[in-house]
Amino acid sequence: MTREVSLDAYEVWFLTGSQHLYGPEILAQVADQSQLVAKTLGAHPDMPVRLVWKPVLTDPDAIRRTALEANADDRVIGLIAWMHTFSPAKMWIGGLSSLQKPLLHFHTQANVELPWGEIDFDFMNLNQAAHGDREFGYIQSRLGVPRKTVVGHVSDPRVAERIGTWARAAAGWAATRSLKLARFGDNMRYVAVTEGDKTEAELRFGVQVNTWSVNELAAAVDGADPADVDALTAEYEDLYDVAPELRKGADRHQSLRDGAAIELGLRSFLDEGGFGAFTTSFEDLGSLRQLPGLAVQRLMGEGYGFGAEGDWKTAILVRAANVMGAGLPGGASLMEDYTYDLTPGDERILGAHMLEVSPSLTSAQPTLEVHPLGIGGKDDPVRLVFTADPGPAVVVALSDLRDRFRLVANAVDVVEPSAPLPKLPVGRAVWKPAPDFHTSATAWLEAGAAHHTVMSTALGIEAFEDYARMAGTELLVIDQDTTVRGFTRELEWNAAYHRLARGL
Repeated sequence: MTREVSLDAYEVWFLTGSQHLYGPEILAQVADQSQLVAKTLGAHPDMPVRLVWKPVLTDPDAIRRTALEANADDRVIGLIAWMHTFSPAKMWIGGLSSLQKPLLHFHTQANVELPWGEIDFDFMNLNQAAHGDREFGYIQSRLGVPRKTVVGHVSDPRVAERIGTWARAAAGWAATRSLKLARFGDNMRYVAVTEGDKTEAELRFGVQVNTWSVNELAAAVDGADPADVDALTAEYEDLYDVAPELRKGADRHQSLRDGAAIELGLRSFLDEGGFGAFTTSFEDLGSLRQLPGLAVQRLMGEGYGFGAEGDWKTAILVRAANVMGAGLPGGASLMEDYTYDLTPGDERILGAHMLEVSPSLTSAQPTLEVHPLGIGGKDDPVRLVFTADPGPAVVVALSDLRDRFRLVANAVDVVEPSAPLPKLPVGRAVWKPAPDFHTSATAWLEAGAAHHTVMSTALGIEAFEDYARMAGTELLVIDQDTTVRGFTRELEWNAAYHRLARGL
């Protein structure tokens, strides 16, 4: 029944710029060399989507038509452009002005080393990216085109890695642009940061955020076929270390069946509505017998976005991170900074949530348990219990500041807990934030970043930088280079910039 996020449907087009000034022989060589560069890049293991080479572009009409074709093709998530020779930038004004897909400017050349003793003007006419791409860079800046610039030879692994990261961000952006998000119930009462402007979110991110009654979901849960419940509970027993009291024939097996029915009903509701993300709230459970825990964990593990307590903004981030990280080790999950270990010099953050942390954060077999929740007024919910694998990760929050959305990303290292957590039966993670706890927490609070985040153990900061650029959204980064003084100044500069930009 489980599924994985796939990027197989996506493709990126590889565009090469030139002109007719140098004659057909040079253009034939341009085509041959650009095809080789595209083939090499497309075959690299870091390129997560299909790379499609397009014929060399030499005139304004062809450039504009190519941009319009890319806009109209849902498979195309972005364009890579390289000016192999000198392509006069005015030819690109119509195309770049029309383009609605992400753009990467690849500044490269066909050869690594120069054949010093053989260089003549035929060679110079052919290999002009050193100034052809500078002409292209000018017109992109002149038009205010957002893009990523990658410099280097295609054989350099760092080049393929950076372009692959951009392609992943473009896939996440494409997924966001087509995302439908179902809110079951409303936000948790009196909470500020989970609120936001859904209309502005659709304008900025493309996501459709709408609300459905919890009892519509409950009706789908009640309609689950008992035979399907039998099959799903058997699947649980195969996949997880199921607590004895939950196994078939044991005293609390009905709790597991109720959890399975919630998964079946929730999955059918999302599938039928074409939803890729959703929210729930423990304050509005209707006739559901449990707060959805196990179902949410498993659906997040398959790539759905989720936000607890009605937090639709975090649900968007979880979906985007799941798509961007498709096929990579690790995963993405709703996360929340819960409490601290303030041992001097070894400060750590213990993150968790009531139930809803994705098992994609661990490579170990989770246990499947049932315990009281203490809030929500429903039956004890079933949930997967585990600790996130150690390693590098990033936590990212999305806040609505009224005049703009703000992303805040913190590079962290997930570590083992200092001691076992036998009385905390939830999915959890322990991490050390960069550059240190005091700087990280101060910067996070000064930025007004949300208490709900997406934690990704598959991606780094760069993917979210690329995503933010595509979305035209502010991003503040907290990493090894962050200081409180510098971060505070960045907040002030950003406030001035975004207010001025909004008024232009």
